[in-house]
Amino acid sequence: MAHQAVTKLSGKDYKAELHPVWCPGCGDFGVVAGVYQALARLNLDPDRTVIVSGIGCSSRLPGYVNTYSFNSIHGRALPIATGIKLANPELTVVVVGGDGDGFAIGAGHFVHAARRNVDITYVCMDNSIYGLTKGQTSPTTPTGEVTKTSPYGNLEEPMQPVLLALACGATFIARSFSSEVKTSVELIAEAIEHPGFSFVHMISPCPVFRGRQQFDWVKERVRPLPPGFDFTKREQARSVAFEDLNEQISLGLIWRDNRPGLLARQQLVQQKAVAKGVATYEELLHSFVPDFGAVGAPR
Repeated sequence: MAHQAVTKLSGKDYKAELHPVWCPGCGDFGVVAGVYQALARLNLDPDRTVIVSGIGCSSRLPGYVNTYSFNSIHGRALPIATGIKLANPELTVVVVGGDGDGFAIGAGHFVHAARRNVDITYVCMDNSIYGLTKGQTSPTTPTGEVTKTSPYGNLEEPMQPVLLALACGATFIARSFSSEVKTSVELIAEAIEHPGFSFVHMISPCPVFRGRQQFDWVKERVRPLPPGFDFTKREQARSVAFEDLNEQISLGLIWRDNRPGLLARQQLVQQKAVAKGVATYEELLHSFVPDFGAVGAPR
């Protein structure tokens, strides 16, 4: 649920006093610019918005945004964000991170957040490398790529994040490119408004460990989804998910489904329990935490 601010806010209102320390040319600059504008487009109340991250270059982003922020540990941003949303469903919760954080140590959490359809938005900045730890192979590093941990070329096949999201049941899947800020703004805003688990695969080149050539390589291959593409048709979404990214990288809204989210299902269970004479949700909480709801008590 996205809560709008009382007064109209602009992108600069969401900029924190802390300035980004990313390397010159990093794609993440474009992503945070897109986040500012997406939040402004929705006019979200900063006091009711939380941005959660793990560890990595991209996970610095919450510190640069004027909302509540939680910089967690490597790979654990999604379960922490899930806990925040379930504890206070009135908050707008956005998760940011990178391909190493999200698809290596955090891969299992991605799977379950998607299948549970928790009402949070996950923006994954994919540069196909471990940047903060200085250039090791990541789960999305292309086969043959030379890195600090694959000096003779990466032997493994890269993971396909869009395909994984579709297979695991995410109900909103989109892809953008960090230099395409207008597209990113539109997709991030739509993802936040979506009532369920929304995933934005954000390709964000690393100029230091992948070089300028990564940006040029992506720029040559990105293209908008074709006219008439229907993001409600699974077979069409599947065709994009199975794209050969060496040939083409489609940008846009790939898949959207209206399957009920976890919170909606939780409310139905609570209603059934109360109808059968089971204690109300508040009474159950008081049985565990007697002072629940009191001033200064944990919530």
